[in-house]
Amino acid sequence: MLNRKTYFIREHVGFMKLSDTYDILDPQTQKQLGIAKEKPGFLVHILRLVIGKQLLPTKVFVYEGADPDNEGKRLFSIHRGITLFRSKINICDKRGKVIGWLRSKAFSLGGAFYVFSANGSQVAFVKGDWKGWNFRFLDQSEREIGTITKKWAGIGKELFTSADNYMLSLNDEPTPEKSILLLAAGLAVDTVYKER
Repeated sequence: MLNRKTYFIREHVGFMKLSDTYDILDPQTQKQLGIAKEKPGFLVHILRLVIGKQLLPTKVFVYEGADPDNEGKRLFSIHRGITLFRSKINICDKRGKVIGWLRSKAFSLGGAFYVFSANGSQVAFVKGDWKGWNFRFLDQSEREIGTITKKWAGIGKELFTSADNYMLSLNDEPTPEKSILLLAAGLAVDTVYKER
């Protein structure tokens, strides 16, 4: 799953959800490649009834295939602590070791954050447009290395519902580690930056 250049991410629809689940699909065949499931913990679930989701800690686990309970298929996870102004989100491998992190930009019109590898080198800058729903992955020379967009034409039209669905496209052949960091950044746009 981590050797791909495109992913279609479809949020599960639900009424009064306290946690989110996302299918990760092949955009051409609509075959399910993986699943991302938010598992914030019991106390956080209760606190979400009275406090905004963006302020509370959360964990999102990404699995290959369609079974979020198969720990043997876990690929990586995203961890965010309590957030007030600028959030730092750790990206961990399947064993829980930090392999990178995301840091939100202090002020941005459409939303922006940085993607770093474990050694602290910047992998990408993720910048949103003025509407805050189309994002570009930029390298340090500001060359576009990928995009996240809510627009998807063709077969996928019937997949759109009131839940968030979007395409993640990478321009270059990704290494598995870079693919994890950029896929985590793509999931983080919705799971930890956009959700209310």
